[in-house]
Amino acid sequence: MKIDRLKELREDKDLYQKDVASLLKITQQQYNKYELGINSIPIEKISVLADYYNTSVDYLIGRTDVRKPYEKSILK
Repeated sequence: MKIDRLKELREDKDLYQKDVASLLKITQQQYNKYELGINSIPIEKISVLADYYNTSVDYLIGRTDVRKPYEKSILK
């Protein structure tokens, strides 16, 4: 997990840790541990963050430096 990206994305939206924690339905202390890299973020929470910040999970975890989200495809 690219922990610096969590803080960067949060600050880009002028949010406090407590704001993001509320979105994730966790405490500010728990979110702080995510930003510091002390605790791993469950995949369900990473997905919520990717949607909220309009980016991809791959960007959040450092697999790409492209901030733009992937195009969602609909299987037919």
